[in-house]
Amino acid sequence: MTTVPVPSAELTVGRQGHYAGAVSRLVAFAADVGASWGVYTLGVLLVNAALKLVTGHSYSFGQDKLLSFVTLTIWEFLYFAYQWAVSGKTLGMAILGLQVVTRQGAPIAGRQAVLRTLGLGFTLFFTLGIGFLGIVYQRERRALNDFIAGTAVVYDWDARAARLRWIARKEGPLRRGADHATPAASTHPD
Repeated sequence: MTTVPVPSAELTVGRQGHYAGAVSRLVAFAADVGASWGVYTLGVLLVNAALKLVTGHSYSFGQDKLLSFVTLTIWEFLYFAYQWAVSGKTLGMAILGLQVVTRQGAPIAGRQAVLRTLGLGFTLFFTLGIGFLGIVYQRERRALNDFIAGTAVVYDWDARAARLRWIARKEGPLRRGADHATPAASTHPD
């Protein structure tokens, strides 16, 4: 029977629980902007199709710029605040293994999700992005919106360690010669 080698502890120690860096947060934010715009566009198309079906007339959100701006602002607020309130992460953050937590490391509450979302808008538009410099220069990697809400962004899972654990999974190679291929027993503990 062949056993799969177990990676050493140094290889499986990951970044879980460590403050997330600027690049991973930027990529997650870009993924979220893409996802939210895609869902918003799809929603606008569906609303337009429903209006055309019911009334026989088509309506374009581009005709009324104020309505478009208000609708998009409400959508973006709901996109971020709802996901942070429910799970502490947005779609982009989940893909990159990031999570918003309190400064003490606990899950955030709905109030903090709302404050963080409002702070995100403030940091983006009123400070012209200067409020994000804390992610690069501060030890806890907290942006201005994190200070406003009392939150921090940490790594939630470690992709490298997960990959190594998958390679060293409990099931060894399949035994040959048996009527049914069954996994060989593992000799290493979890």
